[in-house]
Amino acid sequence: MHKILVADEISTEGIEVLSQELDVTYQPDLTAAQLLADIGNYEALLVRSRTKVTADVIKAGKKLKAIGRAGVGVDNIDVPVATECGILVLNSPEGNTASAAEHTVALMMSLSRMIPAADLSMKAGKWERSKFTGSELFNKTLGVIGLGKVGGRVAHTAQALGMKVIVHDPLVSAEKAAKLNMVSVGLEEIWRSADYITMHVPKNRETTNLVSTGVLSRVKPGVRFINTSRGGVIDEAALAKAILDGRVAGAALDVFDAEPPVDSPLLACKDKVILTPHLGASTVEAQFNVAIDLAEQMRDYLGKGIARSPVNLPYMRPDLLKALGRYVWLAEAMGSIAGQLAEGTVSEVEIIASGDLLTKDLQPLSVAALKGVLSSHMENVSYVNAHLIARNNGIQVRVSKYEDDTQTQSQLQVIIATDKGVTPISGTIMAHDEALITTIKGQPINLTPAQYMLFTAHKDQPGIVAKVAGALGSHDVNISTMSVGRRGVREDAVMVMTLDDPIPAPLIAEMAHIEGIYMARFVSLAAISAPMNPR
Repeated sequence: MHKILVADEISTEGIEVLSQELDVTYQPDLTAAQLLADIGNYEALLVRSRTKVTADVIKAGKKLKAIGRAGVGVDNIDVPVATECGILVLNSPEGNTASAAEHTVALMMSLSRMIPAADLSMKAGKWERSKFTGSELFNKTLGVIGLGKVGGRVAHTAQALGMKVIVHDPLVSAEKAAKLNMVSVGLEEIWRSADYITMHVPKNRETTNLVSTGVLSRVKPGVRFINTSRGGVIDEAALAKAILDGRVAGAALDVFDAEPPVDSPLLACKDKVILTPHLGASTVEAQFNVAIDLAEQMRDYLGKGIARSPVNLPYMRPDLLKALGRYVWLAEAMGSIAGQLAEGTVSEVEIIASGDLLTKDLQPLSVAALKGVLSSHMENVSYVNAHLIARNNGIQVRVSKYEDDTQTQSQLQVIIATDKGVTPISGTIMAHDEALITTIKGQPINLTPAQYMLFTAHKDQPGIVAKVAGALGSHDVNISTMSVGRRGVREDAVMVMTLDDPIPAPLIAEMAHIEGIYMARFVSLAAISAPMNPR
């Protein structure tokens, strides 16, 4: 069984799902030092926000295949290093959407009506009605920065409360915003016009300290900020100063640059700020949802190669894979075959599709074929790092489509170019879902790929098949099927025998010396990831 380490607290239901098919170690209080020492024993790691999955941890995880984050944000995981190491990063982007959105709205309402301060006053035996005169949300303008799942839900709730919503998101067009009855604007319009500003962005180079001293000098006087996304997107010192100076009316934050925020200048703002300890996803329902969702993903990826929410492998989403069906497996198999048949240093890999494939997203086929090619030359290649390895090695990857009115069936072609020539292979998926290789180096053939295969290029003459079969028989290697392709009588031909057993290297060398044989090559598809075919 695959071994998985759960290093943060998740629901018991999530542990039960994982335990159905995985060997689970549950250590929610694991220290950073213990994680670094133990990670080498596991194929998967599941965390929440507490555990930092650093480059050192990832590199120490020699067996790691997947890292899962029970939640949306993955800023506690070094995703670029995980990608470089070929490790899939998964998250659960929808499990806590309702919880985070509701917390955002709750903070906005609490901030408007000063509910926490009024509550403390009452509990201190006071009755200070005039001190806690609030502000209505109705008819106010809410600026939403980041219209993802949580931001979108907050925006719709705000509209139901009678607020005018303006949004800023580089991925949301003005037309799309208009269909949602929202107005898409630039950031400067948000700063200038919004009475409330809510942040729903990841933390990255572009968003770190997005709300800065300069921005706070340009915001509408009396604005209120809410942040339930990521700490560090608001400069806390600048915000605290703007609140104390009276330019900003208040702020409600659930996330902080350092957690817990023991030295945050916002603590000095007292009743003007509401601070909660990263509670956006802290509901019973959200904890259950993200735990179950991620547990199912980890189980399915380790067992079947399928993940619903891959962070660093978006073109391998199940919906894309399902549309392509067995062509994903065929692309990897063809890439592997071509890589093992080709001679020289690979400089280019091209994938060409036709027929029904013209309407499909070919990225999954591209990454599958590339993985097949690279795996025939090096170890530790995965769907995650195949393109990165190709780029680092100067290998160009091309994807193209062509229309052929004479063709009745979809065709896929993988072409490898090296410093010693070109190796093209074509194939298709038959109506009954059988993968079929149709040409090898221009020679027509009908080959169903198998785990072990012997490829020969030879002169079409009597006795070749008998000599090859005899050599295999002398080494107790059993032949399963045989396919021969040729252009004409007594011309060059290609032969592929599928075998029940691998061939020892000395036997290959022996076959290469049989008169009439130009090339003999053992090809293995033992490493091909059959689970990538979602059925």
